[in-house]
Amino acid sequence: MDFRSLGNTCVVGLQWGDEGKGKIVDVMVEHYDVVVRYSGGPNAGHTVVVKGDKFALHQLPSGILHPRVRNMITGGTVLDPAVLLGEIESLRQRGVVISGENLRISDRAHLLFPYHRQQDMLAERAALPGSKIGTTARGVGPCYADKVSRRWGVRVCELYAPERFRRRLGEIIAHKNAYLAALYDVREPIDASATTEEYLTFAEQMRSFVCDTTIELSQAIAERRQLLFEGAQGSLLDIDHGTYPFVTSASSGAGGVASGAGIPPTSLKSVVGVIKAYTTRVGEGPFPTELRDHVGERIRESGREYGTTTGRPRRCGWFDAVAAGYAARLTGPTHLAVMHLDTLSGFEQVQVCVAYRAGGRALNTFPADTYSLMEAEPVYETLPGWKESLGACRRFDELPRAARNFVETLGRLLSAPVTMISVGPDREQTIFVDKGR
Repeated sequence: MDFRSLGNTCVVGLQWGDEGKGKIVDVMVEHYDVVVRYSGGPNAGHTVVVKGDKFALHQLPSGILHPRVRNMITGGTVLDPAVLLGEIESLRQRGVVISGENLRISDRAHLLFPYHRQQDMLAERAALPGSKIGTTARGVGPCYADKVSRRWGVRVCELYAPERFRRRLGEIIAHKNAYLAALYDVREPIDASATTEEYLTFAEQMRSFVCDTTIELSQAIAERRQLLFEGAQGSLLDIDHGTYPFVTSASSGAGGVASGAGIPPTSLKSVVGVIKAYTTRVGEGPFPTELRDHVGERIRESGREYGTTTGRPRRCGWFDAVAAGYAARLTGPTHLAVMHLDTLSGFEQVQVCVAYRAGGRALNTFPADTYSLMEAEPVYETLPGWKESLGACRRFDELPRAARNFVETLGRLLSAPVTMISVGPDREQTIFVDKGR
């Protein structure tokens, strides 16, 4: 596949996250010059497997495993310095080269503090049954909330004015202590002085990475370098267009690229929509095709469906073309990547949800009312399954006829060509459709 012809490209999930975006970025990245994380924070969990070695990335872009590639964490993200620096050190111990040459961090990114994690856990713990969001408890939601409030958010650039940072963080922590005590009866206050000094130490450790990424991206665009934008979470978790309130706190779809990275919208030329051959979800929220039986358990175990960030078992169900079709309409994928096709091997039949039934009527559109969606029942199209193992397939025509038919059905339902198919976790277990027919 000629990735260079795609121009500046966004890789984005068309489901509720965990689609396999990290692997697709890793597969594509050797054809690009810059990989950009434009939203999200340490709640992301991208898994890349290289020759059997597994790398779990949270803050760092998936291109970090390629030393030639420049990686950027831009202003639309939130940054937990402790997680970032720990991840850098862990990768360095495994021989991955990370320096100011191949990692750049926006001075406009917002900082995540320990009190954000505390707020996240306490709010979820205090929520009434049925109103829990299913957060990863990494503090990302409260950090974005502080950003939007305009009063309590702190950006990376503020670390480099130490005296002002000390004063400001002291005021913020005084507010947080009062807030946590009043709302959650927290008796042990946060130590403002210790937190401040810890973050000023982080600032020195990060100094060589920090810059104005908008300038570097503008220069890269002017020099016609190839940019690959890596989405975090999935389009159905988008704060504006997802299954609110069971969403993330950022613009996780392709629409978030321009605002999150700080580039003109016209800079993006292609969108690779990533889908699993089935559907998964972590945490709470509607899931019309969820399988709460042995079939769902079989998919979970075969697909190793446990959260990269939290380790929680993922909820599993058949492919939902109504939900993914809605995400595709918002995102406009020029290409599709179908992941975990191998997981469905062994089923005599596979099912695809093509409509919903709710309140005595059929729905072929994705409703805005999340609570109505919770009551929706799937209407399935049944397709023949296949028994063969797919892990060794490297060409489209090597796949069983039923598997090829299934893939083509997904492309038809989402109105975009399938150009990549994953048949295993390793980067080598990838079929490029236009080379393999």
